[in-house]
Amino acid sequence: MKDENKRKEMKEVEIELFGRVQGVNLRYMIKKQADSLGLRGYVMNRKEGSVLIVAQGSGEKLNEFISWIKNSPGFSKIEDINYFWKKPLARYSAFDIIREDNYMIDKAKSLVNLGKALVINEKKNIPEHVLIIPDGNRRWARERGLSASFGHYTSASDERIVELFVEAKRLGIKYLSIWGFSTENWKRDEKEIRAIFSLILKKIDKLKEEAHKHRIRFRHLGRKDRLPKDLMNELRKLESETKDYEDLNVQLMLDYGGRDEVIRAVNKILKDKKRKIDEAVFLGYLDTKDIPDPDLIIRTSGEKRTSGAMPFQATYAELYFTDVYFPEFGADELKKAVRNFSDRVRRFGGTAKKDLHGKKKNFLTIK
Repeated sequence: MKDENKRKEMKEVEIELFGRVQGVNLRYMIKKQADSLGLRGYVMNRKEGSVLIVAQGSGEKLNEFISWIKNSPGFSKIEDINYFWKKPLARYSAFDIIREDNYMIDKAKSLVNLGKALVINEKKNIPEHVLIIPDGNRRWARERGLSASFGHYTSASDERIVELFVEAKRLGIKYLSIWGFSTENWKRDEKEIRAIFSLILKKIDKLKEEAHKHRIRFRHLGRKDRLPKDLMNELRKLESETKDYEDLNVQLMLDYGGRDEVIRAVNKILKDKKRKIDEAVFLGYLDTKDIPDPDLIIRTSGEKRTSGAMPFQATYAELYFTDVYFPEFGADELKKAVRNFSDRVRRFGGTAKKDLHGKKKNFLTIK
């Protein structure tokens, strides 16, 4: 009976650490701290440079453990920490350090990942605003003999939503726009349209939960007059409840079209009887009036077009196309896109600093 009560009291937490967390003896300090608190579980380095911890014990001891980790012990520098409370499915006998390789190979990998973390921190060339065109849901489903709706359900699963939000925040992205339904999508089968709106409505509660947990501000971009009333009401509530958060801004593009947005902006200007406008004034009439222009536009599934995604705002956006269908586009794929972006030189019609280094060149002057 006592063992059963202990099992009920025991809790489990899964912790992910990002930043300078490999190659600095952090795992050994984590094990030492876990042992001192009487916790069980394991700690391991991940291939992409993060550290994963699974710990079991009383809620009080686990919270003490998490607080200790947040202080970036030793030479570590923890830039982001995510933790998820879980129901224990098995009981660990001790707290261990898990290694995939022998000691020397494992140590070498840790130092390489430490180097990567330092290089990324040095560059700091991270897009402030990323826009994702999530294409390929239906093709992904058809290739598996499933209905189109199943592709939408898979891409909008709780795991995928949380994974993308957490990774965007960890990378330092401040604005993440996701195009969920275009003005042209009304041409699709009515049953599929209903399924998409029903799915989004069901996900609102999850979005609220993640918003309060990660301090995410949500906005709806697109037309307000054609979406189902119950969905529109929930979107307004979501916007209102999260308006004070600023750790990450997520824009849900529903019934959105680039040309439609421009036409609506022009009609608002005409209604206000503006006679003279400039770029700044025009931007103020767009759906994105308080949002910076996109730096990076990602389209999944192999299609190489932007389909009118923020046409006025995306003049200097970098484009990234991947063959991966959106139901398989997770944190690692987002990281690849951002890494690709960070290697590019953006000139905005001028001259980049790196072009000025080295020998002086003779330039032809056009009069």
